[in-house]
Amino acid sequence: MAAVVSSGVERDPAVPGRGDTPPAVEVRGVTKSFGELIAVNDISFEVAQGEIFAFLGPNGAGKSTTISILCTLARPTSGSATVGGYDVVTEARHVRRHIGLVFQEQTLDDQLTAEENLRFHAVLYGVPSSQVDGRISRVMELVALSDRRRDLVSTYSGGMARRLEIARGMLHTPRVLFLDEPTVGLDPQTRALIWEDIHRLRHEEGVTIFLTTHYMDEAENAARIAIIDHGEIIALDTPDALKGSVGSDTITLETADDDGALTALRVAGYRVRRAENGLTVYVEDEEAAVGPLVATAGVPVHTVRVHRPTLDDVFLHYTGREIRDQHGEGGVPMFARAHGAHRR
Repeated sequence: MAAVVSSGVERDPAVPGRGDTPPAVEVRGVTKSFGELIAVNDISFEVAQGEIFAFLGPNGAGKSTTISILCTLARPTSGSATVGGYDVVTEARHVRRHIGLVFQEQTLDDQLTAEENLRFHAVLYGVPSSQVDGRISRVMELVALSDRRRDLVSTYSGGMARRLEIARGMLHTPRVLFLDEPTVGLDPQTRALIWEDIHRLRHEEGVTIFLTTHYMDEAENAARIAIIDHGEIIALDTPDALKGSVGSDTITLETADDDGALTALRVAGYRVRRAENGLTVYVEDEEAAVGPLVATAGVPVHTVRVHRPTLDDVFLHYTGREIRDQHGEGGVPMFARAHGAHRR
């Protein structure tokens, strides 16, 4: 089944840096092998400056390997990649100075205060001493933790610690912030707060956000999504375009006279077929179509069910596998709705 892959970027005036500016991330034919295992297989894509870009895929799909290459923690077996205009192999030091990285697992020192953690990071990244206080205040404000800056990290909740890690990743004003599974294991309310922080970073600091996730609803925050499976990008586009590539919205009707409704709807020009329970009608916009559809059926309608294509449908469409049937390490579903996932 052919994948829909768009390496270009839709023009969006809300995204800083778009237009004729060079991409924040550029990957060309990158492959990474570990012996006979091919973890990443000949992938190519670009990320625009100021864009929120998501890698969506199951455990073991190649997301973390790609992040490791882009952050200079691993070398590609073949191909090339640049971040911030610098080659990840030959100019690794420059790349590191222009990126922020938030790992999936916490790396804060919980016996230090939030401010002490940030000051230590400032030293590591060579932030000029005259700028340190101002940057700490700024990033703590961006993640809404200003009132907890002098508290020990051991007193932080998991969500607060995650937000502090994002603040630390932004302290040295990186061009690109890499987030590896940024909200895994967090409750929905905390997850929403973190995404408020991320959107604020993008709008106020102009930073490019590159995240990996296996949460469908989290990926919806991105301007574009690359779905990766078995080390290959199988689809890349905006969330709406990906869902649109699967097919139309559908409305299922159960009526008092399905035969009569079927005839009336077909005469009116609707694309309709018999379903196991009732009739399925294919429409462009299910919200706008429900009222006219029920009126056109001309018979009493008992139930109406609407469905819009989801990213779950996209994954099924391009891989031929049900998301709920996939399992990752430890038997945890590879893909999960964020509200249903828990850290073990």
